Amino acid sequence: MSMKDKIKNFFLLEEDEEDYYEQPQQQPQQQQQEQRQQRVMSQPVHQTAVSQPAVKKVSNKERRNVATEHTNTPNLVSITQKASKVVLAEPRVYAEAQDIAEHLKSKRAVVVNLQRIDKEQGIRIIDFLSGTICALGGDIKRIGTDIFLCTPDNVEVDGNISEYYYED
Repeated sequence: MSMKDKIKNFFLLEEDEEDYYEQPQQQPQQQQQEQRQQRVMSQPVHQTAVSQPAVKKVSNKERRNVATEHTNTPNLVSITQKASKVVLAEPRVYAEAQDIAEHLKSKRAVVVNLQRIDKEQGIRIIDFLSGTICALGGDIKRIGTDIFLCTPDNVEVDGNISEYYYED
C-alpha cells in the first residue's frame, strides 16, 4: 500500500467514526453492535512490541503512609485492637455457672477449677457449661484433675494433655 492510500484510509476511517457518533440515538442497540464488530474486523492488525511493566520502588515511609490511610477508614476494624482475655474461675456454688457462661458469651476463654466444690455440684456446672459451649460453637477440654478449659468459637486450642490423672 502506498503512502497516499494509507492517508486516504486514515481519513475515511475518521469519517466513519464521526457518522457513528452522530447517530447513536437513532439506531437500535443491535445495529450499533454490528457496526462496531464490522469496524473492528475491517481495521488492519498492527503488531506492537510489548514492554515490561514499569516497577515503582516504594520507600518504607510511603508504605507506612499508605498503611495509615487504610487504617483510618471507618469500615475497617483492627484485629489487634482488643487483647484477648482468659478468665480464671473457681466456683463455690452452682449459681456461679451463669457468670462463667457470660464470660464465654463475651468471647473470653475460661479456666474452671472445680477442686473446691462438691463433686455433684461440679458435674452440674460442667453440664451447664457444656450446653453453653455447644450453643456458642466453642470447645471444652479437661486440662487437669477437676480443671477445665472452656473456649468460645474465636479461640483455638492446640495440643492435648495426657489422660493420666492423679486421683486422691
